[in-house]
Amino acid sequence: MVELVLGIVAAVGASTLYSLGIALQAMEAREAPHEEHLRLALAKNLIRRTRWLLGTGLSILGWPLQVIALLLAPLVLVQPALATGLLVLMFLAQRMLGEHAGRYEYMAMSAIVLGVIGAGLTAPPNTAHTAGDGLIAVVLAAVAAVGLLPYALRALGRRSPAAMTMVGAGFAFGWSGIATKLAADDLSQGRLLAAAAWGLSTGAASAVGLLSEASALQSRPAIQVAPVVFVTQTVVPVAVAPLIFDEFFSDTPLGGVPLVASLVLLITGAGLLARSELLVGLMERELVSHPSGSAPSPLPPSEETIRSTPRTEDVDPSAVTTKTSPARARP
Repeated sequence: MVELVLGIVAAVGASTLYSLGIALQAMEAREAPHEEHLRLALAKNLIRRTRWLLGTGLSILGWPLQVIALLLAPLVLVQPALATGLLVLMFLAQRMLGEHAGRYEYMAMSAIVLGVIGAGLTAPPNTAHTAGDGLIAVVLAAVAAVGLLPYALRALGRRSPAAMTMVGAGFAFGWSGIATKLAADDLSQGRLLAAAAWGLSTGAASAVGLLSEASALQSRPAIQVAPVVFVTQTVVPVAVAPLIFDEFFSDTPLGGVPLVASLVLLITGAGLLARSELLVGLMERELVSHPSGSAPSPLPPSEETIRSTPRTEDVDPSAVTTKTSPARARP
């Protein structure tokens, strides 16, 4: 039980860093040119931005904590526990935006907390993967195919729907979560080269996920992107855990019913909280002081705001300071 608690604590630390990183990355992605959608040019543009690099650095720091969590706790518990990072973001949102959480936010936060507690009490034993290389390859190939589908469509000259891009990002991050568990297993058994290989593949999958997520943020508001990506990247590793890691729900109390109920409660709460206006407001606010002490640039309006705002022909263009996003308003 002590190892399980420490695993949850490590997962909370990892999720906090991931969430802060996603918030910073989302701020920059929304300002990138829309024609860079799903292109390496978008990545080249973003890596030159301090705020994007800071967010990426925080995410990288979170990965070792996730490995530690997976060494101590099963995947079906660690992956959903990453939702607790949203609670940290909610706290920051209240502190930085001067607003307080309402009944909606408190219900979502309560669902996450109860879900984590329930999953912790009913989680299956922590095991190392025993599946053969062939089965692992087939499962990961299927996950990778969905994650790369938006890029395949673009290569064929077709535009990937925003929903597909969001789901693709979730599958890419889900692949990263599975590979992280495989790396943790190999590390615990002294297979350092195999662990390093899985670590590199985790970085590659995360890069694909980041590019897909950034592309989705160009055409959809964070209030839509965040919950879809998070829920997808949570469900995918949990779904494959029985196939690869022998983490069977039937091995848990009452045939897995309490565990499934806890996971559903946790994921539902995370999805609701990710749509909170207070949390989205934080993701759209500059967390890093603007250089030279000047005031931060106003936020670009969302598509809905642009459509609902009447045109006025007598406005002095020189008085308008708000930047417009090309076509749009981060477990």
